[in-house]
Amino acid sequence: MTDETPTRTRSQVITLGCRLNSYESEVMRGHADSAGLDDAIIVNTCAVTSEAVRTARQTIRRAKKDNPDARIIVTGCAAQIDPGEFAAMPEVDRVIGNHEKMQAETWAGRAITHGEEKILVNDIMSVKETAAHLIDGMEGRARAYVQVQNGCDHRCTFCIIPYGRGNSRSVPAGEVVQMIRRLVETGHYEIVLTGVDLTSWGADLPGQPQLGNLVQRILKLVPELKQLRISSIDAIEIDDALFETMAEPRLAPFMHLSLQHGDNLILKRMKRRHSREQAIELAHTLRSIRPDMALGADIIAGFPTETEEHFQNSVRLVEDCGLSFLHVFPYSPRPGTPAARMPQLQKTLIKERAARLRAVGADALSKHLELHVGRTLEVLVEQQTNGRLSDFSQVALEGFDTLEAGRPVLARIVAQDGKKLIGAPV
Repeated sequence: MTDETPTRTRSQVITLGCRLNSYESEVMRGHADSAGLDDAIIVNTCAVTSEAVRTARQTIRRAKKDNPDARIIVTGCAAQIDPGEFAAMPEVDRVIGNHEKMQAETWAGRAITHGEEKILVNDIMSVKETAAHLIDGMEGRARAYVQVQNGCDHRCTFCIIPYGRGNSRSVPAGEVVQMIRRLVETGHYEIVLTGVDLTSWGADLPGQPQLGNLVQRILKLVPELKQLRISSIDAIEIDDALFETMAEPRLAPFMHLSLQHGDNLILKRMKRRHSREQAIELAHTLRSIRPDMALGADIIAGFPTETEEHFQNSVRLVEDCGLSFLHVFPYSPRPGTPAARMPQLQKTLIKERAARLRAVGADALSKHLELHVGRTLEVLVEQQTNGRLSDFSQVALEGFDTLEAGRPVLARIVAQDGKKLIGAPV
């Protein structure tokens, strides 16, 4: 994802990867602007797969080719994990770690000073705290993303991210509430809680509160907040307080679950902590609490040793859990992870299985969207003529005279095209 072309007084940031990276890019943009940095391009990299790292290198080369006079500053997970690789690129002027990139003093000093060391990356495992950062919001005033947690204490065999993000650490609840209150006061309709391993929030805080406690506190202390949304969560870590809060109308009826696979043997080889049966039970429990709940999930296709039977269990999981929003990852070996040393599948087979799983996901999404056709529903306007329902279904708004980003409108759902709904004025 590439941000809009900057003006001379704005920093250019190229963001690769997850929503958390997008949030952090906005923090960096603010720090860089305050420091007067207007002659550099900041590339915020992702390291989730080998392909993501390759994309980062390509992006850096293209940025330098298109902007030969600009300084290139590289940061993010790929830069944190292997700073030397990026420092060796002739296009790169500075490599900054994931912790350093969030510090205002980094941008006010070493990041913009010529002649200093090229690599500014510390030991991410030594970082013990995650500070709150207030940004003006993303996606206009429709929604803002608030980082409440960073890092991960788990060691899934396919994942390199803990080495880019460090161990789990939480933003204290009081700081989170204060940020959300300020964002709501500036007109944001929806707040999205985000983190690397969101359901581990609180384990490092005094009294070890859980994510459900944080959600309850936000809804109680910020009554002006219209809608709170939770980003991707671990299927095995939903606490009792969060289950209790699921029925709260101000909590968006959508959960994106980190499932990764539908076969128990593969889940064990991934070092996941839930079983297929637990995933299905969770989906049923969520819908028993909130019948209008829509579910999404991450699923990896082509994990090492995966047979056709194993793969079919992932295919069946889509229907067994009632998944509507599927994020399919073709497995890509990441050097330094245990899974990279396991017997690998052929790339063509991985690609073919990922395509088949995406087709199943597309069919599931179409069926989900069809359930809304003929209904009159509230749509949160995002930008221009696009919006979303509270269950995250995308809506193309047609025939409206005026639409204001960040404000809801009533729309009659007249059709769907397999990817989005079509909404008309009531």
